[in-house]
Amino acid sequence: MALLGMDDRPTSFADEKRLITEPGRAARVAALTEPVLAGLGYRLVRVRISGSAGCTVQLMAERPDGTMTIEDCEAASRALSPVLDVADPIEGSYRLEISSPGIDRPLVRRSDFDRYAGHVAQVEMQIPIDGRRRFRGELNGTEGEHVRLRRSDAAATESAEILLRMDDMLEARLVLTDALIAEALRRSKHGERDEQTQGGHAPKGRRQKDTNTNKTDSDKTDTKMLR
Repeated sequence: MALLGMDDRPTSFADEKRLITEPGRAARVAALTEPVLAGLGYRLVRVRISGSAGCTVQLMAERPDGTMTIEDCEAASRALSPVLDVADPIEGSYRLEISSPGIDRPLVRRSDFDRYAGHVAQVEMQIPIDGRRRFRGELNGTEGEHVRLRRSDAAATESAEILLRMDDMLEARLVLTDALIAEALRRSKHGERDEQTQGGHAPKGRRQKDTNTNKTDSDKTDTKMLR
């Protein structure tokens, strides 16, 4: 299912840096994969590494319109696999998964917060603000280096409006609401392509596709094991 925000004005797509990034091994994977994805016309949204033995490396990527079809994911997987094979940023074997951001997507760039103004987001800060790290509310765009949020979880004695510094955010993502789903459906009816996910599953140096069909149309997955 395709999804654009209420504000669809074009932005500098490939050159816009992520403001919310990952530490450690995920950062190494991001540094390797981001330029490869940019060369294909995509951009990296998030890297997540889960598990230890037989871990999964998940890369979220997107096209300029916010979508990522299964064909896009396959193309990204073909381009990224040899790069990761050579650089070997993860010790041992792991499963590489390429996916779309999804409807309740992470927000990692300034344009994300502007594009999805009017929708509900949940934000976790690295540094507490008045003793709180987690905030939830309606996005009202950006102001300088901050995101303006109208809080739905404010206490009676607190102001609903708050400014959250983007550089201090640990994670931010959209909250799945009826309004967000309705917006996605409206876009889909206007000819947008369905969002899908893909990964790969094969020993290093060989490719083996294993398509999992026990998924919804918007969450299909293939896997590839790298080593």
